[in-house]
Amino acid sequence: MSPARPCTGLRAAVAASIGLSEGPAGSARSGRLLRPPSPAPAAPGARLFRLPGSGAVRAANPERAGWTEALRAAVAELRAGAVVAVPTDTLYGLACSASCSEALGVVYRVKGRSETKPLAVCLGRVADVYRYCRVRVPEGLLNDLLPGPVTLVMERSEELNKDLNPFTPLVGIRIPDHAFMQDLAQVFGGPLALTSANLSSQTSSLNVEEFQDLWPRLSLVIDGGPIGDDQSPECRLGSTVVDLSVPGVFGIIRPGCALESTSAILQKYGLLPLRESCL
Repeated sequence: MSPARPCTGLRAAVAASIGLSEGPAGSARSGRLLRPPSPAPAAPGARLFRLPGSGAVRAANPERAGWTEALRAAVAELRAGAVVAVPTDTLYGLACSASCSEALGVVYRVKGRSETKPLAVCLGRVADVYRYCRVRVPEGLLNDLLPGPVTLVMERSEELNKDLNPFTPLVGIRIPDHAFMQDLAQVFGGPLALTSANLSSQTSSLNVEEFQDLWPRLSLVIDGGPIGDDQSPECRLGSTVVDLSVPGVFGIIRPGCALESTSAILQKYGLLPLRESCL
C-alpha cells in the first residue's frame, strides 16, 4: 500500500467543530458506543448509547435527536480518518473512508486481514454506483437489487482511491437496506470501505457484544440493536456477492443470505449464470 494520505491530523479539528471531545491528551481512545444511557455499562470503560428505535428505521421525533447525534459523530470520525463499527442489513461492519489510505490500513490491522483480500465499498444511492463503477447492466436491475443484502462486483472507475484493493480492477458495491447506513453514506458524501466486524476467519457479528474485543481499536461503535436471529447460521452468511463485470452473465462469488431472490432478479433481466454461459 502506498504512503498514507494525511487524515488523522484532521481528527481534533473535525471533532471540535461539532462539539466532540477527543478525550484526555495522550490517552488511548477506546471505542465509544452510541446508545441511550444504560443503568450499567456492558464493559469496563465503554459508554453505552444506542440508535433510537430499531436502528434500521429512521427515528421519529422525539427520538430523532439521538439519531442525529449518532450520525454527526460517525461522520466526524470517518472524515478524520477513523474506523467506525456500524450496523447493516446483514451483519455488523467496520467502515472507514475509502479515500483515506491510512484508514484502509487500520481496517486490515484491526481485523488481522490479509491485504490481498478486497474491501467492499458502501454508497448511499444507486446513482452513486455510476460514478465509482463501469456499469454494464440495466438501471432497472440495479434498482431491483439495491438497496439490499447484496454486494455487486463490477469494474471500478478511476474515481476510487488507488490504494483501495490495488490488486484488482474490480470492486464490490454495497447499499445496505438499513436507514442509518444510507444516511451515513449520504451525509459523509463519499465512498466508505466496508467489511465485517470480526477478526478475520472468525464468526461474523449480529450484535455489538460479539465483537467487543475490537472496541479498544475503534473510534466509534454504533449500536443498532440485534441483527437477525443469533441462533440461526443463515443470519451470519452476510450479503450475497455477485460478479456483474462481464456483460450478459453473472457469477455467484458468495451465496450469502439472499441467493435465491438475487438469482431470480438477475435471470428476470436475461442474465445467464456463468456456468450456463460456458456450455
